[in-house]
Amino acid sequence: MQTAAPAPDWARRTAELLEAVRARSPLVHCITNTVVQNVTANVLLALGASAAMVDVVTEAGPFARVADALLVNTGTPHAEPRAASLEAASAAVDAGTPWVLDPVAVGSLPVRTALARDLLALGPTVLRGNASEVLAVLGASAGGRGVDSTVGTDDARAAAVDAVAARRVAAVAVSGPVDLLVAPGIGVVRVANGTELLTRITGGGCALGAVVAAFTAVSPEDPGAAAVAATAVHTIAAELAAREAGGPGTFQPLFLDRLASLSPEDVVRTARITVESPAVTA
Repeated sequence: MQTAAPAPDWARRTAELLEAVRARSPLVHCITNTVVQNVTANVLLALGASAAMVDVVTEAGPFARVADALLVNTGTPHAEPRAASLEAASAAVDAGTPWVLDPVAVGSLPVRTALARDLLALGPTVLRGNASEVLAVLGASAGGRGVDSTVGTDDARAAAVDAVAARRVAAVAVSGPVDLLVAPGIGVVRVANGTELLTRITGGGCALGAVVAAFTAVSPEDPGAAAVAATAVHTIAAELAAREAGGPGTFQPLFLDRLASLSPEDVVRTARITVESPAVTA
């Protein structure tokens, strides 16, 4: 059995990348679902990044070329955003723009499942979703119950490792009570921060996809580190906000406040990140 050990260097790397996001304020091109657009934009702004929702065909491709990163989220796959997603992802690959695929509710629903697999074939920088979504888009299961996962993160571990080793994707981020990240060079990393309140507000997971995209913009050469840092920052801010919240209604604005005020010292003090060995090779 592999053993997990504390990884204090990961906390410091996360703090460094958070400072880099704030210094650069990367522009994240978001093609995301209509339910979470406002939440996603607010989370990026609180983080110190910038957001643009460009999901119109003939505009999406050119914009993906000039943006610092792209997020494609399949949550409400209407006809034009579907076409815009493929256009933008293709342009991002061509231009070298890092991009994140968030295959929301993929599995039992045929339209978004086909779209997500077409997008996966383009080679996203990071695949981010819950365990059921990740397994479904990788063809390893039928998916979960809508946006809710019916399996745990460890159930997606083998499929994530295989996808990275086969170079279908540069890194995989699986969300759950303890998040699981896989990429070459870092192996399997777990982030144990967070709060259940993230599952009781709109966009708690979808916004994380945008945060991952923002971090890939400042660490394009190391998408695994970007995914770990983004997940840690997002969940640490949520954990700290939950300490003051009376419920989901007060949690959401407190979460934005904590994202905006989160310091490198907060990250180093609070991060619970462990790493497994050996590293995944691609």
